[in-house]
Amino acid sequence: MGTLRLELTDPTLRGWDATVLASGADGIVLDRSAFYPGGGGQPPDQGVLLWGGVQTRIVGARTTEDDVYLLAADGDALPPTGTSVQGALDDDRRSALMRTHSALHLLNGVVYRDFGLLVTGAGMEPLEGRMDFDLPDVPEGFRDRVQQACNDEIAADRRIIVRTMPRGEAFGIEQVARAARDLVPTHLTEVRIVEIEGLDVEADGGTHVASTKQIGGLEIVKVENKGKGFRRLRVRLTG
Repeated sequence: MGTLRLELTDPTLRGWDATVLASGADGIVLDRSAFYPGGGGQPPDQGVLLWGGVQTRIVGARTTEDDVYLLAADGDALPPTGTSVQGALDDDRRSALMRTHSALHLLNGVVYRDFGLLVTGAGMEPLEGRMDFDLPDVPEGFRDRVQQACNDEIAADRRIIVRTMPRGEAFGIEQVARAARDLVPTHLTEVRIVEIEGLDVEADGGTHVASTKQIGGLEIVKVENKGKGFRRLRVRLTG
């Protein structure tokens, strides 16, 4: 049956009950898990499992097609298969990553809307991130214009909507088709879409806040030249 991915339907969930399906050197597999296993530039969650008076620290996670494998801290006890556990996420880390991931989608939407540029790469840590664009020549005032536009969209408090769509319907959206056609596995018949209402639509499997206002402030710290016309925008969140 595999792991039921709780974070995909409720990114606000921080604690839950579960049963261990497998436990060993490869990791701990639960029947239900809210640990995001990483992907799309968003790092895995961290937290703990509580069982039988024991606390097992979870320092990372990875996923297969069906299961999420939780990675325990070195030296921590592993709950045996069949054990009932309580899972708990590091709330500060997850909340910061949700804000950051949504901020990068907002940045992508602004740059696509105002300059027609597609993102070529991205990465994040809590409250800071980077996005790469194919931009041979940087327009005058580019950094300040993008930063102001991003903060205007944050203040506009646009809804962030997550939904699943049939593959054909998802790739009927121009922005999704241009950005993600080669990134979404061919076996997937449905695509998870994250939309900042009226601004950005992307195929995405990560966790997000519910509206742009929850992102807080956004500062573009630096615009770096990465060679061959590529530019990297480094951002950090405030507030």
